[in-house]
Amino acid sequence: MRHTRTTRPLITVLVALAAALATLVATAAPASAAPLAPVPKLDVDRYLGTWWQLATVPSFFGVRCAKDTNATYTRIDDRTIGVDNRCTSPTGQLDGIKGKAIVLDPVTNAQLAVKFPFVPNTLDSGDTPNYIVAWLQDGDSPTAPYRYAIVGDPTRFSGFLLSRDKTVSNAELRRLRGKVESVGYNSCTFLISPTTGGRSDYSPLCTV
Repeated sequence: MRHTRTTRPLITVLVALAAALATLVATAAPASAAPLAPVPKLDVDRYLGTWWQLATVPSFFGVRCAKDTNATYTRIDDRTIGVDNRCTSPTGQLDGIKGKAIVLDPVTNAQLAVKFPFVPNTLDSGDTPNYIVAWLQDGDSPTAPYRYAIVGDPTRFSGFLLSRDKTVSNAELRRLRGKVESVGYNSCTFLISPTTGGRSDYSPLCTV
């Protein structure tokens, strides 16, 4: 059967997702592993703005994104953050979804419940955090926007390596892989997120 230009990128994404999910099942952290821990203190204002996804544990929403996955956070009120996720789909079209994040832990500000319309596993999150900021790197100064972040859910079933820069060097990606592992993730469960001008593969982060 002859595939069109539209279906080939989608097939590539689906194959990569299936392979990564198989790896996730085979290498997931044991049930006795401690839950993902939040950073001691998150300055929400320094976290706002646009983040680019460098690597992620594959998700069902992620199959909609072929490259350039990013999220923009805006403050709505003291406890609520607007979430605008965007990416380029396998068909080359702009795709995205908007939601809200509620800060559940006023001590650290680093445990949030993120909700998206029509996404079942987020609609009933209630007072249970599904977005924990587990690691941060400062920017050029202690008051500048954070430069890198690692976030996920308490069980590490989801995970995201985020950057203010759309692309980073392989050497920097290897350094960040160590940070992913330092917060208890198996870096083989993360897939590289392709970006325009950067990497175009979906390789496991552990192979970088």
